[in-house]
Amino acid sequence: MRKSSGSYVKEGIALALMGLFLYLFLFVDFQELPVEIPRSFLNVNTIFLSIVLEAIPFILLGVFVSALIQTFVSEEAIQRFLPKNAIMALFPAALLGAIFPICECAIVPIVRRLIKKGMPLHVGVVFLVGAPILNPVVFASTFFAFQSTKEIVYARMGLAFVLSIMIGLILYLVFKKSDQLKWTRAELVGRAGSIGEEAKVKGNRVKSTLYHAIDEFFEMGKYLIFGAFIASLFQTFLDRSVITAMGTNEWISPAIMMAFAYILSLCSEADAFVAASFGGTFSAGSLLAFLVYGPMVDLKNTIMLFAFFKARFVLVFIGVVTISVYAAILIYQQFFLGIW
Repeated sequence: MRKSSGSYVKEGIALALMGLFLYLFLFVDFQELPVEIPRSFLNVNTIFLSIVLEAIPFILLGVFVSALIQTFVSEEAIQRFLPKNAIMALFPAALLGAIFPICECAIVPIVRRLIKKGMPLHVGVVFLVGAPILNPVVFASTFFAFQSTKEIVYARMGLAFVLSIMIGLILYLVFKKSDQLKWTRAELVGRAGSIGEEAKVKGNRVKSTLYHAIDEFFEMGKYLIFGAFIASLFQTFLDRSVITAMGTNEWISPAIMMAFAYILSLCSEADAFVAASFGGTFSAGSLLAFLVYGPMVDLKNTIMLFAFFKARFVLVFIGVVTISVYAAILIYQQFFLGIW
């Protein structure tokens, strides 16, 4: 598949940026430089690398699972697995998210591949927002981080399950069965390029899996790097004192923590420990907003979504997720907080 010159420029910038930060982090002693490096630059470098190094293992997991789906899962198998009724198909997707240990860093390539294989868009959406929270690794990390307040653990899982089905249903009503993926030129023209490439490795499924995983990793990696860099800038220059000053307001604090989760772009396997550190400042509802919203939508996976889905779908998706999570947290605070 031939790439455009713009694609090569994007990949070159992303790789150069990654190389620069790695070189500065590993080989440069800033204390010995003749000029004083601003502390903010060092913070950006440290945060950027921490996000990238935290996310890369899960990206590798995601692209490998995506490659396995491409090689071993047929369109017919997906059609047989899913119920014919569009509404009933939402529930298996939510349950499927509770099985696989996949975070929001890895879920985008997997859902993209499943939709290309024939999974309906709204079912993919349920998996997209539910799997990063409902999986057993996230449950265990949340349970450990909130040992003294188990209510938050169970509320996070319950809200994620219900919201994933609701969000999938809303997006089904908006988009029905329309195609919202961005396709390459080769895929659009009878997918000739992809078929030609697959034919070369058809006889060896291991080779085919590795081929697709490598291709997917480099395609996803540049958007991860760009998103991590933007998130590190926000984390460095954001005045957190403004956020903590509004932590006790039951209407404003959930929205503040949702914005904070979006900017921090933490991996869902680790975000519970960060949320627990805010326990003395923010209410339980605000912490839940942080824990539910961040894995569904954050800065780095927004960039990935815009890269592989149509802009209108991404904007509607973010809007629906944001409104749904905020409304659910307000309802939870009003009627369910403290009943566990």
